[in-house]
Amino acid sequence: MNSTHDTHSAHAVSSSDSPGSPDSSEFPRQFARTRRFSLGVPRKFTLSPDGSRVLFVRTGSGTDPVGRLWQHEDGGERLLADPALLVGAGSGAVPEEERLRRERARERSEGVVSYATDDAARLVAFALSGALWAVRTEGGTPFSVPAAGPVVDPRPSPDGRHIAYVSRRSFHVVDLSGTDRQLTRAEGPDVSYGLAEYVAAESMGRMRGYWWAPDSRHVLVSRVDTSPVQRRYIGDPADPTRPPRAVPYPAAGTPNAEVTLQILSLEGERVDVEWDRKAYEYLVGAGWDAHGPYLAVQSRDQRTVRTLSVDPATGATDVLHERTDPAWVELVDGTPARTASGALVLPEDDGDTRYLTVGGRRVTPEGLQLCAVLGVEGERVLFTASEDPLETHVWRHEPGHGCRRLSRGPGRYTGVGRGGTVVLAGVTPRGDEVGVLWGTGTGPGTGTGPGRGPGPGTEADEEVRYQPITSLAEEPSVTPRPLHLRLGERQLHGALFLPSWHEEGAGKLPVLLDPYGGPTVQLVGRGRGWNSCVSQWFAEQGFAVLVVDGRGTPNRGPAWEKTIHGDQLTPALEDQMDALRAAGERCDDLDLTRVAIRGWSFGGFLAAAAVLHHPEVFHAAVAGAPPTDQRLYDTHWKERYLGHPEQQPENYVRSSLIGHGHLLRRPLLLVHGLADDNVAAAHTLRFSAELLAAGKPHSVLPLPGATHLPADDAVNEQLLHFQRDFLLDALAERGDGE
Repeated sequence: MNSTHDTHSAHAVSSSDSPGSPDSSEFPRQFARTRRFSLGVPRKFTLSPDGSRVLFVRTGSGTDPVGRLWQHEDGGERLLADPALLVGAGSGAVPEEERLRRERARERSEGVVSYATDDAARLVAFALSGALWAVRTEGGTPFSVPAAGPVVDPRPSPDGRHIAYVSRRSFHVVDLSGTDRQLTRAEGPDVSYGLAEYVAAESMGRMRGYWWAPDSRHVLVSRVDTSPVQRRYIGDPADPTRPPRAVPYPAAGTPNAEVTLQILSLEGERVDVEWDRKAYEYLVGAGWDAHGPYLAVQSRDQRTVRTLSVDPATGATDVLHERTDPAWVELVDGTPARTASGALVLPEDDGDTRYLTVGGRRVTPEGLQLCAVLGVEGERVLFTASEDPLETHVWRHEPGHGCRRLSRGPGRYTGVGRGGTVVLAGVTPRGDEVGVLWGTGTGPGTGTGPGRGPGPGTEADEEVRYQPITSLAEEPSVTPRPLHLRLGERQLHGALFLPSWHEEGAGKLPVLLDPYGGPTVQLVGRGRGWNSCVSQWFAEQGFAVLVVDGRGTPNRGPAWEKTIHGDQLTPALEDQMDALRAAGERCDDLDLTRVAIRGWSFGGFLAAAAVLHHPEVFHAAVAGAPPTDQRLYDTHWKERYLGHPEQQPENYVRSSLIGHGHLLRRPLLLVHGLADDNVAAAHTLRFSAELLAAGKPHSVLPLPGATHLPADDAVNEQLLHFQRDFLLDALAERGDGE
């Protein structure tokens, strides 16, 4: 490595000493203590029927992990529930089912992390350390509700007279006086009622296991039997006195849990819901509206999804709609749903567009990619969609008025709507921003939003009023400075992060690719998310950091997403290399003789694959929680892309790292949480054993007690330092001559 490169690398580690450069030395600690800048951000919104009140959860500050329940009304905020003020709250252990549910939801806080309300949003129920609590939004303090045992996922009935919950895998309903009815009892340790099974929560996006009927007298409840499912045993090697816990994990090609549905009445009556479970073993969605109960079921090969209506008296089902696809039917959050008139709200893939359909008719134009349905009120449908892959916006469709975009400023938005009011939550260039659009009404309008509202006195201002909800999140000590690029023949979306202290032409910078690169996740966008802050921090350490969304990532249309069918590795890796070459042609300061790559989960898999298969391009890698053997991953996620391993074993061979360890020629750091029940630590341990047997030097960093996303602040802080030092050392050795 020549003196110019040495100067830049040394300067990078202490870049805060450079005139005009940000203080990046504080960032790793800040990143960890703010839980990726998620603390203090308002979230989990509920609107009252008239749209006048907004309920939400927010922690006390950008470093306080305790969630509190708030109500926003008439321009002010009122605290509804603070765990610190509740007698006995937080004194018990969180039930295992609740802990797992939080992990599946990627919760990074504690205290009030979720809640549910009655239809009027007057009664709120929530769980604290297994105890059941409720509060009335019109006033008063929270009160405890006697329950039969540790409480998981409490939900009030629509009329607010009862609260349903799960305890010890059995389903209960309690009234506010404490009269408890156990409507089902788990018949054994492998059975649960009212909880989502593993693949539903991890791979389908279905986090719920029961749904109230509008009459508040009946509930649609799932029953899960995991006895056919293979067990994994997860222990803590750092504490050999603790026994391992058994986890039912359906690996690709193995049996799934048996999932059924029952309609239960408060009087104890039970009706079993009937459908062809042999042909459609996945329950991907369900609900109960004014037209009755309904559900969506999917075949094991995921090429067919049926929407079924249910006769609540007999449990018989009828097919309302069927979607098919030769690769897989993509599941879209919030669907199926129905309008007040009974029109089905569904996605439809055609060519390179994912449309929103209502009553069998496409209501969105070609090129506008449906992302999720946020809610249905009357005949209105609130949804998110992308015109530009770098942005996601909230839209509303209403008969007679068409589609109207409600979020205006650049970023990625989601939201909720009710009673003519819409809450918008966006990741914008300024960070997380949340606000309320009051009086969105009907008609085309112009809409308003953060950063782009109409001027005072305009017609649009009279129609729509925007009011922010305060975020208490910390401001990152590093400010992302992405240069957005379109790269290569496939016009790949990329973001290039350069050190703030770097002057063009002053010297070559080593390159760090920082991708995810897999399904359902986009990293490149016009918003300051935590990922972009991390990429900029690595840039301040002396790298030119390139982030690329390649084939298989969302919001560029179904054809783009499904190019990875049968091969999750080759297209993803080709796109990273094509983007790297194109970026090097665009920016002379990129040193393509010193290229590293880092990533987590799919990104970790991609990073390890890069140094295995293309050492001529990639010279060092950090692979966090990489799925090295695709056969070890779960049924619903992995068979979606690669098929059944017994029928298409070649897809698993070409998409796995196992079997290719002998190819390693570059420095590789493997990082894995030893309590990971998503991507099991066996992925890394088996791959490391293969590398060792092949005589291939590598490094392994085990994280005792850590799950798929490490929760320990000290670990998350030091992980950034550890990765930086490993990569700088690896590329420094290359600069001095291999």
